[in-house]
Amino acid sequence: MAITQDEAAQIEKANASGRAPVVFIHGLWLLPGSWQRWMDLFEAAGYAVLAPGWPDDPESVEAARKTPEAFAGKGVVQVADHFAEALGGLDRKPAIVGHSFGGLIAQILAGRGLSVASVAVDPAPFKGVLPLPLAAIRTTMPVLGNPFNRGRAVTLSFDQFRYGWANAVPEDEARKLYEEFHVAAPGRPIFQAAFANFNPGAETRADTTNPERGPLLIFTGEDDHAVPPAMSRAAFKKQSRNPGVTEHVEMPHRGHSLTIDSGWREVAEKALGFVKRFGD
Repeated sequence: MAITQDEAAQIEKANASGRAPVVFIHGLWLLPGSWQRWMDLFEAAGYAVLAPGWPDDPESVEAARKTPEAFAGKGVVQVADHFAEALGGLDRKPAIVGHSFGGLIAQILAGRGLSVASVAVDPAPFKGVLPLPLAAIRTTMPVLGNPFNRGRAVTLSFDQFRYGWANAVPEDEARKLYEEFHVAAPGRPIFQAAFANFNPGAETRADTTNPERGPLLIFTGEDDHAVPPAMSRAAFKKQSRNPGVTEHVEMPHRGHSLTIDSGWREVAEKALGFVKRFGD
């Protein structure tokens, strides 16, 4: 899908700035605005920051809740290709920061040689990541429990969000995060990831061997239920076979909400430090 006017404006602004660009990619159940504090931090550090949306992302959480069907049907390759088009409009190869399914997309794009450095925060698994902890199964059941959800948009209840996303923060903070950030998400990527290792043509493939992949940092949240540590550690192990720099940081007592909860800055500053080392 063609980039939007807003995305085109972000690209034009980044190019005009002459600064090194950093592109942020959100995952399921969030919108680009969830990166705002990260973007402010990176911009203050001298980077040109962009947060394109997934195809058809509504402009705001309020709009998204009025039209949840806008998210339905989006698949991994469609999203990756959309971001690749946005990256292609930049004058300089960017660093990429992605969370959850955005972290998977970041690795797919890095495998295409499109980033100067990449950060994958609690990334959804690419094809070949084998561990499937019970917590991850429970987190995905609101989607996988109904095969018709493959073509639908799915909204989590607070209890589902609390278990999968905000289990490592107090309940009052979990409710605040749910009210401020949570929107519907396409079910298709969950199905694509869940059955990737049985599908020779899986869309969640990432080229981990490409020498043009560039430096990669993978974050693990110790208490993450959506992407438990066994999954992100397995991704790190596979990515470590790449000739490029591959690093891993485990965040103690952190869940899947680590990019948006009250501890976001600690994660963001570690990501910024990595981009400063390899992304200029």
